[in-house]
Order: sequence, then structure tokens, then C-alpha cells
Amino acid sequence: MTTRDQVQAAYAEVARSGTSCCGPGACSPAATARKLGYDEADVAAGEGANLGLGCGNPTAVAELKPGEVVVDLGAGAGFDAILCARRVGPTGRVIGVDMTPEMLARARENAARLGLAQVEFREGVIEDLPLRDGVADVVISNCVINLSTDKARALAEALRVLKPGGRLRVSDVATTRPLPEEARRDVAAWTACLAGALTIDEYRAILEQVGFEAVTIEAQAGFGVDDLLQGPDPIAQGVSPALREAADAIVSVRVSATRPATACCAPASSAGGCC
Repeated sequence: MTTRDQVQAAYAEVARSGTSCCGPGACSPAATARKLGYDEADVAAGEGANLGLGCGNPTAVAELKPGEVVVDLGAGAGFDAILCARRVGPTGRVIGVDMTPEMLARARENAARLGLAQVEFREGVIEDLPLRDGVADVVISNCVINLSTDKARALAEALRVLKPGGRLRVSDVATTRPLPEEARRDVAAWTACLAGALTIDEYRAILEQVGFEAVTIEAQAGFGVDDLLQGPDPIAQGVSPALREAADAIVSVRVSATRPATACCAPASSAGGCC
């Protein structure tokens, strides 16, 4: 079973159980969302779609405007997509992409229940998005790019589907120094959004390599590795001692970048970037 298969199986179980959290108290989905910076209106609007996943709130910094098109990479049960839909309004459009059928089923049910006709969810992987070139004003993602085993390809795909001048706004996990190799091989730590994390410098370099500009990566206080490890199997249990010992290097980050306003001379999906 590949790393992707194992990650998919873990998140399918979360979709079936309805939460990644341990109960109704401090680590309930609502409490986790508040800790990540979602306000009470967001928590209420996303009821049923919030599974306690994520490591930030990309919708708060996406600067969304009515009528814009948003693509959500790794949309899960649709929490962020639903919030984006309310911001872009009925003249806008939100396309959530996820590789896990169980998550997609929940997301579609949630959008239908809320009557959000401007939202759709497509099955696919972030390294090969089921979208045409230049469709999005904004690409968001919440704690998903770290799960990719080919991050350069995933970020090149994000660039490809953005319009010239479009915005990338991502919440993710990164590290302040390289993790030990033993920790990198820890599958439980991959599914917990830890072992697959890039260093901040690696993240910035890949974004610039594939063609993004105006790249900023900021560490976020208030949410850390202990929060990511609080959930039950299959997401957090069994993480190796090597990973736990390196926990001080793991941080939640806010990533912002822009696709250049000038046209690319080669497809962004080639990972060759723009001229």
C-alpha cells in the first residue's frame, strides 16, 4: 500500500466517523475551529462539514470578493468550501477537490443541505487537478499539501489552474529544520500531517521554482503539533518517538503567493515555472 493509499484510508475513516477529535470538549471540531481562528458565525455555518481537521483558516486571508472562483485543494467534508461560497455569493463559484470518496459524499450532502448551488466537489488528486487551465481567482488549501508525496507537482498544478494574477492562500504544516529520516518514514506521522512537512525554506523554494511570486510564509502561533496529535486512530496514534522528539521543529504556517500577471510561456504543470 502506498503512502497515498494509507492517507486516503485514514481520512475515509474520519469521514465515516464524522470527526477527527476525541469528543465534545476541548478538542471537539467546533473548539478546534475556534482555535484555528474561525469565528462563531463560521463555526455555525459549517456545522456538519467541520470534522476538526485543518491547521489554520485560509478563508480568513483569501480576500474573497463576490463573483470570484475559488478552488479548494483537499476539500474534505466541505467546511472551507462552504465558507468560501458564502463570501463569493451566488455569482461566484467554488470547486472542492478531494481524493477520498467518503469525504466527497459528505461534502456534497452538506452543500445540498445548505442550498449552495455555487459549490461543486470533484474527485481527484492535487498533483493532477481535474480542472482546466486558468479557472480560479483563488486557490486555497488547509493542511493538505504536506500530505502530498510530490509537492512540486501539486504546487505547479495550483499555479496552472489560477488565472494570471490569481492568489494562492494556504494553511499548512512546515518545519524549521529537517526532520530525522526515521520520522520521515513514519506513516502514522504522514497521516497526522507531520512527517511529510517541508522546511519553510524548501516550501518557499518550490513555490518560486514553479513560478509563483510575492511568496510569504508566516509561522502561526496558537496551534501546534500537540493539536495535530490529539485525535484517535487512524490519524494520530502510533507516531514514532523520533517524530515526537522533533516536535519543536513543526509549526503551522500561513502561505501566500501570486501567479504572475504575465502569461506563462510553458504549461505550469511541467513544473518549469513561468518565464
